[in-house]
Amino acid sequence: MSQEEVKANLPMEFKIYADTHVIVDCTELRCQTPSSFLLQSEMFSNYKSHCTMKALVGIAPHGPITFVSSLYKGPISDKYMFIQSGIQHLLTEDMAVMANKGFLIDDHSQMPTAEVHQTQEIARLRIHMERVIRRVKENKLFNTNIPLAIAGSINQLFTVACLLSNYQCRALVKKWAKEV
Repeated sequence: MSQEEVKANLPMEFKIYADTHVIVDCTELRCQTPSSFLLQSEMFSNYKSHCTMKALVGIAPHGPITFVSSLYKGPISDKYMFIQSGIQHLLTEDMAVMANKGFLIDDHSQMPTAEVHQTQEIARLRIHMERVIRRVKENKLFNTNIPLAIAGSINQLFTVACLLSNYQCRALVKKWAKEV
């Protein structure tokens, strides 16, 4: 989505973060446990205590999904996902990326005290991202363990499910829903 389209549809809640072009987050999808112990170890996520596939999803501030990465095996860091996805090549220096505080791209792990209030405000705005991911995961294919038999098609299926969620009736931001 172009920078002009994002700015034209920017919700009032984002006016103080007017340079926000995309909100990103990673999500893990549970999958069937492989019989190979090597593959199990590559796909096992300690966070989910299960074998998973992980993707990076980006939304515009007004709600539609604008970026979906390929799915990667299990325990991959958010930073690695961000770099591997190539999303940074689609952004210019004046486009801000909003992410949760646990999404570390640089190597600073502790936030200065002055940023705590700002982080709380961003968390309130990021709730839209949680809703979008939940909407995709409500798809019958993704709300259970993904069978390994469809592993060869899972990237396409996940991408289509993400993009189709843009056409569901439940708008995240009312202003945009009235215009579409």
